[in-house]
Amino acid sequence: MGRTQRIAMMLFVFVSFMLLTVTTSFSEETGETLFKKFCAVCHVNGDNVITPSKSLHKKTLDENNVKTEEDVLKIMRNPGPGMTRFSEKVLNDAAARKIAAYVLSAFP
Repeated sequence: MGRTQRIAMMLFVFVSFMLLTVTTSFSEETGETLFKKFCAVCHVNGDNVITPSKSLHKKTLDENNVKTEEDVLKIMRNPGPGMTRFSEKVLNDAAARKIAAYVLSAFP
């Protein structure tokens, strides 16, 4: 994927999440369905289309000392460059934790 395509995708993701201004209840949804809604556009099959070296596969998470749901949640709430910030207005803690649990179990 070229630089222009990555920038366009990042812009699309940013605008999409800016449109979500209220916390929604996701009590009926699984971590997998929430991941598909909020994360899969950039993390297809656990990879990372923006920063390939920051995949969600266990080896990469271990290398970056991401081992617990809390570690994943911290990144979701305060990500580095290239990743959308998932504030509590976008994803409440219960939903974010479902995604974190899914991430830790889904990508060997």
